[in-house]
Parts: sequence; C-alpha cells; structure tokens
Amino acid sequence: MKEENVLLTKSYSFGVRIIRLYQFLSDEKRDYVIGKQILRSGTSIGSNAEEAVGAQSKRDFMAKLWISYKEARESHYWLRLLRDTDYLTPNLATSLLNDCEELLKIIGSILKTMRGQGDTSSSDS
Repeated sequence: MKEENVLLTKSYSFGVRIIRLYQFLSDEKRDYVIGKQILRSGTSIGSNAEEAVGAQSKRDFMAKLWISYKEARESHYWLRLLRDTDYLTPNLATSLLNDCEELLKIIGSILKTMRGQGDTSSSDS
C-alpha cells in the first residue's frame, strides 16, 4: 500500500477551502480582486507540490517546492489582509491561517532537509 503524502493531502484540502473562500468572497462580499489573488496563490501551493512529486531532478524538485513555499507565503498575506479588513470572521481567518502556517512548516522542513543534503543551488532565506 502506498504511503500518504502529507503535503499533497494537506495542500489539496487547503486548495478546496480556498476555492470555497473565493466563492464566498465573490457571492457574499462582492469582492473579485482580492478573491482572485487568494484563489490563485492558495491553489498554486498544491499544484506546485504535485509538480514537485513528478520532478525530473533534485533541482527541479527544489524549484517547484520553492514556488509552493512562496505561494503559501503570499496566501498567508492575503488571509491576514482579509482578516484585518473584516472580510473574514476571526474564527474562519484563524482556521485558514493555521492551515496555511502548517503548510509553510511542512514545505519549509522539506526544503531545509533537502538543502542539508548538499544542494547549493538555492539561496538561504
């Protein structure tokens, strides 16, 4: 039996939540600009993680994971902005931010491990 990939599972679930958030922002709040931003960055986390799994090399794997990490950072920004402008209830914002932070920790840990294995092609952040 194939072992579950935690990053793929959690990033997919987060993507589903982000799509539902976009629907809420579009339908209930009549916001389309920020909604599209969070939709793009929030769903990109998982799509780049999926691409990393199919990477052709370690360098390709790292590049896709770095993109995934940066998209998670961007999503974190948009979620904080939505929270602080009262587009989201505190409970919803906290839940989404916690999920996003968990993804950042997972991706960051993978990147740190990979860098520790001798990859010098990426810069330290």
